[in-house]
Amino acid sequence: MNTANATVDDGAGRQLAVVAAVVAGVFFGYGFVLRVSPGVMVEDLMRDFGVSALVLGHLSAFYFYPYAILQIPIGLWLDRVGPRWSMTAACALVATGCFVFGTSDAVTQAYFGRFLIGMGCALTWPGFLMIIHQWFPGRFAFLAGAGQLAGMVGGIAGQAPLAAAVEAHGWQQTIYGLAFVGVVLALLLGATVRNRLTPSEQRMSLRESFSVVLGQPASWLGGVFSASMAAQVLAFGGLWGVPFLETTYGFEKTVASGYVSLLFTGLAIGAMTGGWWSDWTGRRLLIMAVCSLVCSIASTIVLWLPIGSSVLLGGMLLLWGIGAGGIVLGFAAAREANPAAASGLSVGLVNTFVIGSGALFHPLIGAFLDLLWQGGELDGVRIYADVTYRSALSVLPVTASVGLCCVGLLSRMKA
Repeated sequence: MNTANATVDDGAGRQLAVVAAVVAGVFFGYGFVLRVSPGVMVEDLMRDFGVSALVLGHLSAFYFYPYAILQIPIGLWLDRVGPRWSMTAACALVATGCFVFGTSDAVTQAYFGRFLIGMGCALTWPGFLMIIHQWFPGRFAFLAGAGQLAGMVGGIAGQAPLAAAVEAHGWQQTIYGLAFVGVVLALLLGATVRNRLTPSEQRMSLRESFSVVLGQPASWLGGVFSASMAAQVLAFGGLWGVPFLETTYGFEKTVASGYVSLLFTGLAIGAMTGGWWSDWTGRRLLIMAVCSLVCSIASTIVLWLPIGSSVLLGGMLLLWGIGAGGIVLGFAAAREANPAAASGLSVGLVNTFVIGSGALFHPLIGAFLDLLWQGGELDGVRIYADVTYRSALSVLPVTASVGLCCVGLLSRMKA
């Protein structure tokens, strides 16, 4: 067997593809740990670097800047080169970025480390989707949901377990450990991922790919929809949820992280069941509409209604995450509306919106917090009031409603 590629009829290649998909899913989950890791280091980073919420929001968002910018180039690259060595090199870059971030004694170096991490992680989701597109096209939405499950396992690991590691060993030693994990994953990716040859598929020129994908309204609407779902998890789960729960409910960091983990658990459930349900019934737009409504309602309840029961709070966070699981359906809608030869570009465009939501909302909410700050400080760290967090985070239910508008436009296109 060719060690770089497997043909369409290569059974051994298909078996190895199952292993490769699992490893790629773990890579995506690993990237998610790094994506949300600042959320359990908020006080440590603000203290050690002497920065405000806005600056910390930018530091966290430096992961998203290269990630978002690179999605379209990565999509084109994967359409032509394939995922194998691309993902291997990307994982090695992530490990390097972790080391740079962990050795930071100034916020500017930390920016650079997060930037490198974001560059490498930019291939995690497109690479995984390319693998399942090449090998398992008939189960794309369901397996995309399975990939989100892997990501949410990473998101959960990046909450209470990572918070415990930070408290026990400090944030820098914890990041060094994550760098080692990246080295191991890079070796596994190189050993298992294969590029599937599809000679029957007509290759499109760059001009044709851009013309078709960018000229298809479903590409843009699918991107905005997925971004409206992703913002719920990236902003609340990835950075501001833990300090919100600490302030509003008086939780310890590990307890607050455990509650935020329910958001990621819900997303995993929603992505898997929503992907399967939409593949089985074909009622993709209806499921997308339900997801938007659930996100908007659940987030409003969590942010503004007095919740005296820990069970009810956990249930609302879980429901919020289930709604956000609709993120995978925007990818499926865009992929179905475009030719297979341009699948990498269509996925890249949607993922640009998804990651762009993190790059936008992390500092945006930080800016709202600073704008509404009432002047309190403790040990040089700004203290934000309960109502300040609620007001700043209210942008999230509004954003979820934007997703519902996208579903309406997609429905009119199909009518």
